[in-house]
Formats: sequence, structure tokens, C-alpha cells
Amino acid sequence: MNLHEYQGKHILSQFGVRVQRGIVAYNPDEAVDAAKRLSQETGTTFWVVKAQIHAGGRGKGGGVKLAKSLDEVKEKAGAIIGMMLKTPQTPPQGKKVHKVMIAEDMYGPGATEPKEFYMSVLLDRASARNIIMYSTEGGMDIEEVAEKTPEKIFREVVDPRVGLRPFQCNKIATNLGLSGPAKKEMTKFVAALYKAYEGCDAALFEINPVLKTSDDKIAAVDAKVRLDGNALYRHPDYADMRDKTEEDPIEVEAGEAGLNYVRLDGNVGCMVNGAGLAMATMDIIQLSGGEPANFLDVGGTADAARVEKAFRIILKDERVKAILVNIFGGIVRCDRVAQGIVDAYKNIGDIPVPIIVRLQGTNAQEAKQLIDNSGLKVLSAISLQEAADRVKEVLG
Repeated sequence: MNLHEYQGKHILSQFGVRVQRGIVAYNPDEAVDAAKRLSQETGTTFWVVKAQIHAGGRGKGGGVKLAKSLDEVKEKAGAIIGMMLKTPQTPPQGKKVHKVMIAEDMYGPGATEPKEFYMSVLLDRASARNIIMYSTEGGMDIEEVAEKTPEKIFREVVDPRVGLRPFQCNKIATNLGLSGPAKKEMTKFVAALYKAYEGCDAALFEINPVLKTSDDKIAAVDAKVRLDGNALYRHPDYADMRDKTEEDPIEVEAGEAGLNYVRLDGNVGCMVNGAGLAMATMDIIQLSGGEPANFLDVGGTADAARVEKAFRIILKDERVKAILVNIFGGIVRCDRVAQGIVDAYKNIGDIPVPIIVRLQGTNAQEAKQLIDNSGLKVLSAISLQEAADRVKEVLG
């Protein structure tokens, strides 16, 4: 589950990570009130107006602006709220901004120049261990840094048996070229950041930039946080942070119906029971010359109501030109699934795209007869190859 920057910073601060303080606002007047409050609490005289969407690269898209007066705060918040913000991480049409964060300015004058670093904590699947990835090149696209100057990307692997050790925090600070008070601050920052990552069951922390202020403090100026959805039952307060307006509405509807659905970019809808079979089905569609329009796992209880809901979800995607239903009858009998398909088809009415149904397993032959004798525009198949051939036929 992705979080907004202000939500991620709230979690980080709970674990002792110093963050750039900010207040969320939903309209220009709230933005001005937030700026006044920040001035009272922090003494800041400039403010940063930041669009809150689930995507990086907001600054390049015009979603991050510096305001030097309350009038500018109101003006720039009004310009950002409601805009369709386009970044390399948004859909082509962009994402609508519903709120902004008014943040304190941390780049004020001082004896030394502020310095930006990059830091992230994530799981390295190759080693099955958490790693801290960091670089002196903060504030930039880390992908570009990795491609052009890979020697500037450092990685620290954390042994799960002992956790992050103090010498590793010190090593990270040294590799970042820090010394004196700033080095001490960085070691504390890294330790707190990793504690937060483990403590909230995160899947990703990405802080870009981590800022060394002019007075040698270390703070998270940005925060991209992704939580492990499988662990949210342990964090009901975090689950409440979910922003459904940032998600595909079809995926949200499917999730509320208990369906595992992910929207893709193809033209053939899939309805399958089991994640492994769903992956194989997408391969079949690809081999037949089509492109999967979705991943949809109806689970082991593919009754008429569930199948009908799955059909309605798939048909919400206007790009779908055909639907492939691929069910393996193990726990559930194929004939019951077939009857559910027939009932669902009749309840929905006219379905404007061809449907290919492949049922295999318990009572597969009886299921095929039910489909063939239903009088509906449904093509049945027994083998995977036959299903692939049927998809190819209907796509022309």
C-alpha cells in the first residue's frame, strides 16, 4: 500500500527520524493557515507547496513550488490543487491533485551549504535480505545515477540474524563523506530509518533527498513509503491511511468484492482461479497473439455471484475484445462453475465480446456439456492449446 509523503513522514517521525515538518491542506485557505502555523512552530519564513500524489518526480512536473509569502502560498496551492500532474511515474494523462502539503523551508542561509543524499531501504530478493541503498547524488533520478555513474551507488546488506549494526551506520556515514557532528547525526538517522522500516512492516522506504542542513542536522525532506499489504492487519492505524482516490477505481471495486484483480494494458480479459494458473493463462493469451487486459483470480469459490461480479469487473475495461475463463476444478467442481457462468451470463444480459471457457478437473466433461447446451455465445475448450486457438480465432 502506497502512502502520501505527509503520511510517510508521520510514520518516520514516530520512530525518531528527523523529517521536514509539514501540514496537509485541501484548499488554498487551509494552505495559508498551515503556513501560519508552521511559522509559529518552526520560525520558517519560506514555505514549500508540495502536491500529494502517489508518484515521484513531482517537482519536474510542476507539483513542488517555493512560496516566499502567504500570498504566494495561497496562489501556488490554488494552482496545484486540482491540476492533472504528469510525471514519469503517472499514467499518460497524469494524476489529479486533491491536496498539498505545506512544508517548512530547510534550505535557509548558514555557514555551510546544505548537501543532499539519496537513501532507500528495501528487500533485495536475490540475497533474501534487506539492504540500505544510498548515494551522495541526492535530489536526482537515482535510475540515471545508477546508469551513468554506478560507482556512486552504495549498498549495505543487513543480516537478519543480528539486524543493522552500529558499525554499518558509521560506514554509511563515512561513504557519504561526512565527518564531525554531521557524521554522528547521519549514523543516528540511518539507525532510526531502519528501525522504522522494520517496525511498520514496510516494503520500501525511499528518501530523496536526505538533507544535511547548514547546521549539520540530517533530515528526510521527502518520503516515499510503501507498506506490505499482507501485514496491515498488525497496523490498523496504517490501514486507515489508504487513499482510494489514488488507485484504479476498478481495482478498488474488485478488492471490495474479494477479487484479486490487477488492470493491465491488453485486449483479452482473464478470469481464473489461482494465481499460478492466472500467470499461465496470461502466457497463453500472449502466445495466441493477444495481450492480457487483466490479472483476475476469483479464488476457490467460483459460484454464480462471484463469477457474475468478475464478468462485470472485466467488462468495465472498454479495451477488452474477448474474455478467457480458465478454471481448474479441484476443490470446486467444474460443472458448478459452468452453471455459475451460465447463470451470470443470463443475469448480465447481452455480453458484447466473445467468451472462451476452459474447464479442467473434476466433472470437466459435464461442465463442457452445460456450456455447449446453454445456447449462449460461449466457446468451450478442454486443453490449454484449444483455449489458445479459440482466443486466436476470435481476435481474428
